[in-house]
Amino acid sequence: MRKLLWCSIDNDDSLDLDQLTLAEPMSEERIRVMVAIADVDAVVKQSSEIDKHAAQNTTSVYTAAAVFPMLPDELSTGLTSLNADSDRMAIVVEMAIDRDGVIQKSEIFRALVRNQAKLAYNSLAEWLEGHGPLPKEATEVKGLDENLKLQDQAAGRMKNFRHEQGALDFTTSQARPIFDGDTLSELRNEVKNRAKDIIEDFMIGANGVTARFLTSHNFPSFRRIVRTPKRWSRIVEIAAEHGFKLPGEPDSKSLQEYLTWSKKNDPDRIQDLSLSIIKLLGPGEYAVGMPGEPVAGHFGLAVQSYSHSTAPNRRFPDLITHRLLKAALSGKGYPYTPEDLVALAAHCTEQENDAKKVERQVGKSAAALLLEHRIGEKFNAIVTGASDKGTWVRLLTVPVEGRVVDGYRGLDVGNRIRVELIDTDVWRGYIDFRRIT
Repeated sequence: MRKLLWCSIDNDDSLDLDQLTLAEPMSEERIRVMVAIADVDAVVKQSSEIDKHAAQNTTSVYTAAAVFPMLPDELSTGLTSLNADSDRMAIVVEMAIDRDGVIQKSEIFRALVRNQAKLAYNSLAEWLEGHGPLPKEATEVKGLDENLKLQDQAAGRMKNFRHEQGALDFTTSQARPIFDGDTLSELRNEVKNRAKDIIEDFMIGANGVTARFLTSHNFPSFRRIVRTPKRWSRIVEIAAEHGFKLPGEPDSKSLQEYLTWSKKNDPDRIQDLSLSIIKLLGPGEYAVGMPGEPVAGHFGLAVQSYSHSTAPNRRFPDLITHRLLKAALSGKGYPYTPEDLVALAAHCTEQENDAKKVERQVGKSAAALLLEHRIGEKFNAIVTGASDKGTWVRLLTVPVEGRVVDGYRGLDVGNRIRVELIDTDVWRGYIDFRRIT
């Protein structure tokens, strides 16, 4: 499959390329979508020393200062990365998407692939949205422009179908550190765009296919779950404050209707609302789905079967899933015992939580560094966390989060307030605010 129009779409500075995508027209307005995922297991053998190293890390850690890869760079950005103009072994997930965005048919198989063009989210999105030229890398590959349009069309269908089923569509931004040489110069808001949507929708589709494939072959699956939110009552309160009524029991479809309504009626506040709801939904975790046994689904995606499988260079759970897939494809036995999988699920969840803490901590230090000369300034903010451990706010004009150390009583997630910056500590990543109104 090396001559097909495979391309990678990722951040402009990404070096660990996990997946390639392409789309082809089919009969009856259907679109064939294929996702080729790096076959890391072909190089990193189970129980090898490198595998043990990866199993201990379980995830790559991306901070403002540096990347700490799960696998050595020689692998994650070299031998097991789907680099441009390089032949690589891959696991391919093929999906037939109908006009309504439904995956009518799917297959999983191994193949040799070749990345024809390394593309970046932002430049591709500018072209898809009519604001810029086709990226240079794409112009050099005949027919890739039409292929990208077809990928965009297929992703749009899949996205619409997911939302009809109750999948949540959050409007969010992410603070990306910008350096001038070795000096941090600013934190820039990175927002979702159509190129990111292509990858998101294709990856969600592929992850669902892998989970269902393993179940259909009576294999255990390494699931990614988000449980029913414990703080649903607070989400109901926030909706009521905006004039929207949600049911008393958690319902993702109703919540998506509220998000759509809010985006239309109060677009200036949709990012704040999305952030509040994400916090209230709670974190994801890993769990094992054994054949014939019930397992929790993914509330945010409104799906019952979901396994991380599309980033094996960056996440150990994806490598576990690939080994399960390859065993099922070849008719072999389980590569892991159920007891091993349960222990790995707990370990991966714990390590992921620790990695996120590190990423947040370094991000806080970067933000504190940028704000240390702005003591006394006042900002509009939204409360993003409220518990016995403290009350936290995110500024609306600067992508920064800090703690309210004065005037926090009575605040809850989703409240909009005005704060004054009173202190920063770069080393500890502390940013302290006083509530004004």
